[in-house]
Amino acid sequence: MHYWDGAGVRLAADSWGDPNGPLIILQHGGGQTRHAWRGTGETLGQSGYHAVAFDARGHGDSEWAADGNYDRSAMVDDLIRVVEHLAPAAPPVLVGASMGGNTSLAALGERRLEGGGLVLVDIAPRIRPEGTKKIGEFMGQKPDGFDSLEEVAEAIANYQPHRKRPRNLDGLAKNIRLAPDGKYRWHWDPRFRRRSITPEEMRARTRHMEDCSRNLTAPTLLVRGGLSDVLDEAGAQAFLALVPHAEYVNVTDAAHMVAGDRNDIFATAVIDFLTRIVPVT
Repeated sequence: MHYWDGAGVRLAADSWGDPNGPLIILQHGGGQTRHAWRGTGETLGQSGYHAVAFDARGHGDSEWAADGNYDRSAMVDDLIRVVEHLAPAAPPVLVGASMGGNTSLAALGERRLEGGGLVLVDIAPRIRPEGTKKIGEFMGQKPDGFDSLEEVAEAIANYQPHRKRPRNLDGLAKNIRLAPDGKYRWHWDPRFRRRSITPEEMRARTRHMEDCSRNLTAPTLLVRGGLSDVLDEAGAQAFLALVPHAEYVNVTDAAHMVAGDRNDIFATAVIDFLTRIVPVT
């Protein structure tokens, strides 16, 4: 694990592969941690790429924002600091799932960062409010904490019924923290989702992300989970209309957490894309 300075917060990161290889930055979704990318990072590293995954501010082992600022602009600021620290020889390829995808899209679409490519994982400007509501309800449950790992596992199983429940619960420790009161809590700052977003704010965000999409010039790949309740086919096609040069992969038996559901198919699709836009030399 590495620690780097973001925009006023300390960020925790993992890396795989040759530091001299093409840089691929992996950004997780809201409420997740960098560990969501472990399988993908290992595969990219073995393929000759330099893969880096970092915990977003307020998530995992990264610092919580002292001022509670978790706006997308602050996330982009952190991403820029990470790229400046790594100082790659060529612009990095950004791979982002959900929240991390929005951060990546904003960074390139607002032209605050130059990218060698963009991979959006189950996210686009137009998403289903029912899916985001379900995520919010999952993240908001048990604010006072869980009594046991078994209770945490039950909550995750109810949210992701298509996944087989793991027999060994040790892996859950990467996504939760044991508080001094003996309760298990999610590994992110509760202030991250303190305020609800109004419908008008959501419409404004959608318009802004559509503008960012129109500004994209870097090679782009959209990966959608066929079982996703967040990004449906209509939302995917709307994005492809905004970005005519974008490629599209639908992982039919994966839900919103595409890389976690079918990392084999996901990693293969991403490496196929990367070998064409930033081949390993």
